[in-house]
Formats: sequence, C-alpha cells, structure tokens
Amino acid sequence: MATASASSPSVERVTSERLLLWTLLVVYIFNFLDRQIVTILAEPIKRDLGLSDTQLGLMTGLAFALFYALLGIPIARYADRPTSNRVGLISLSLVLWSGMTALCGMAQNFTQLLLARVGVGVGEAGCTPAAHSLISDMVPRERRASAIAFYGLGIPIGGLIGMVLGGFLADTVGWRQAFLVVGLPGLLLAAFVWFALREPRHGSIAAALREAAPKVERITTRAALGEVLGSRAFLLLATAAGLTAFLSYGKGVWVAILFQRTYGLSAGQTGLALGVALGLSGVLGTWAGGWLADRFGRHDRRHMLTAPAIAMAIAAPILFFAYNAADWRVALALMIVTTAFNALYYGPTYAIAQQLVRPQARAMATAIMVFAQNLIGLGLGPLFFGMMSDAFKPMAGTESVRWVLYGAAWLGLIPAFFFWRASLRLGAEMAAKGDD
Repeated sequence: MATASASSPSVERVTSERLLLWTLLVVYIFNFLDRQIVTILAEPIKRDLGLSDTQLGLMTGLAFALFYALLGIPIARYADRPTSNRVGLISLSLVLWSGMTALCGMAQNFTQLLLARVGVGVGEAGCTPAAHSLISDMVPRERRASAIAFYGLGIPIGGLIGMVLGGFLADTVGWRQAFLVVGLPGLLLAAFVWFALREPRHGSIAAALREAAPKVERITTRAALGEVLGSRAFLLLATAAGLTAFLSYGKGVWVAILFQRTYGLSAGQTGLALGVALGLSGVLGTWAGGWLADRFGRHDRRHMLTAPAIAMAIAAPILFFAYNAADWRVALALMIVTTAFNALYYGPTYAIAQQLVRPQARAMATAIMVFAQNLIGLGLGPLFFGMMSDAFKPMAGTESVRWVLYGAAWLGLIPAFFFWRASLRLGAEMAAKGDD
C-alpha cells in the first residue's frame, strides 16, 4: 500500500504530461492553421479585393505580427506569475483568435480584413509563451527539447491542413467560407481545453512539482527582461530564430503565389502539393530537431544547435536550384529536402531559451523569442518580399516573385552562422543557470 501511494504522484504526472502535450499540440495546430491559411488564400483575396503585392504582404504578415509580438510580453509576465492560470489563458486566447479568423471571411475591403487579422494576432499572443511554460514545468530537462519539438509539430501540421483545406475550399466555396470553416471549430476546442487540462501550479500535481524543484521567488518584469536580454547566447539565438522566421514566412507566402502565378496551378492544386509534401517534411524535420538536440546535446550542450546550423547552410544552394526549376515538380522535390533541414531548429531553440533563464522568467524568454520571430519574421518577411516583388515587376514581370526567392535562398546562410555562434556559448551559460 505504501509503495502504491508513493508512486501515485509520478503516475499522475506522467498521465497529465501526455494529456497536456497532445492537447497543446492540437491547440497549436489550430493556432498555426488560423494564422497561415491566409497564405494559400492570398491570391484569390488579391483578385477579389483588388490588392497590391505590398498590401498582401501587410495583410499576411505585419498586421498579425505587430500585435502578436508586442502583446506576448505582458501576457508572458502574467503567465510567469505563481498564481496565474495558464490553461485558462490559452482557452480564452483560443476563443478570441478563432472568432477573429471567422470574421476575416466577412471582410468587405482591405481595412476590415486588416483589422480582423490584427484580432487574430491579439488572440494568438496568449498561446505559445504559456504553453512553453507549462511544458517546462511538466517535462524534465533531458526530454524538454523533444517535448517542445512535439508541440512545435503544430507548425507543419497546421500549415499542411491550412494549405490543403484552404486551397480546396478556395476552389470550391470561396475564400470567405474557408475562413469560417477553419475558425469556428476552435470555439469547441477552447471548451475542451478548459475542462480537460489542469493548471499544474494548482491542485494535486502542484505538490509533486514543488517537491521536485526548489521554491523560487517571483522576480520583477525588469529583472526578468534583464535576465533574458543579459544572455549573449540568447541574443544570438533570438537573432538566428528571427532571421529564420523572416525567410520562412516570406518564402511561405510567395512560394504559394509562385506556384499559382508562374507555374499556373490553382489554389487547390497548390495547397495540395505544398501542403502535403512540405507539411510532412516539416513534421519530420521538427521532430528530428528535438530528438537530435536531446541525444547529442546531453553531454555537450553545443551540439544542441549543430544540426540546425549545418542543415541550414546545406539548404541554401539546394533551395536556389529549387526556385530556378522550370518544372514545379522538380521545385517541390528539392523543397521537401530543404523544408526538413530548415525545420530542425524549433525544438532546440525554444528548449534552450527555457534553460538559459531561471523558472521565473521562462514565459518571458519564450515571449522575447516569439517577439523576435514574429515581428522580424512574420511581420516583415511577407511585407518585404511583397515590396521587392512590386519593385522588380517592371523588369521581371510575373517572374518578379522568383527573383525575390532567389535572394531568400542564399540569405539562409546568415541564420546558420548565428546558430553556430550561439552554440559556442551554451555550455557556460547553461551551467551558470543550473541547467534544470
């Protein structure tokens, strides 16, 4: 009887960990689906509302990312409070961004669509910092990169569903109904999150967590920011992640447009081809990145970032040849390889961000990383690519998108360099923070 009693907290924690990870994965799939479905719908929206490529870049990127990134920091401070309910925060955020996604389908002009996208960004700001904080509380350090990579599978899976479903709906019922179809189910998921998950800071699991970790005191916002921004490794890592997102989001929007505008595929054909092939490739790369980081970084922390640095450097020339291909099938085959390579970074990057700070600043660390990735990446990537496409159009015509993507391919060498530089500082800085 005594043995069973002693083991019950561990069993309860394992069960709760699995439920937490699977539920958060589904939430993040909806998060990225609602965020990125506009990518495959961009060309039909452009034709219907008469938008320029610059307006497309603003609507798909900056309108969402500005509020998403800025609000993430105060929301993260709430998530770091010992008395906060991160489960409730995620559930409420899900209600907001799902409702605003549905409203995108009712927009009658560019301004209304822009404001609806702002609303999606406001809602989604409450998801990832709280989710990463929950995972870091529930999963031991030696499995944390894999656990965060598992959560990160929501990016390629959500992108896959968004491209395939969004393209199909755009071809069959129109882009407006596509927003309604993907937005409204999120309201049901929000109810499930609220009733199925429990905040580990409260209730019976809290005692086991307190026993496993020393008691910590809350720190001020200034101290949390100082701790995050005072880490040279974190700044290098955030720079690498931000540049990766800049290229990834920019390429994501304009590759879909390239397949429609240059190769002549419909939205449905583009969504099916890019969604399935690149989505599955992204799933493999994201999972492999977390597994490689946990396996090879166990004894030498530098090697948590070895795979992303090398893979991104290799991906650059392959991606250039992909964008130069005359046949879309050849381009897609090459992009399958580069997508897997470029997805390796997610798990190790966010796991390292959690380990470079004390537990009191974990949500803040994620929020700063999300800020860098989304303000620089999602906010400026599609917008910059759209502006460059408009600038090249007098010379290149419909090939202007391809010209922009040529440059994007070789720019992938820059984040590869910063991942390598960050890796050199990991051992000393993690040891200084206790690496728990």
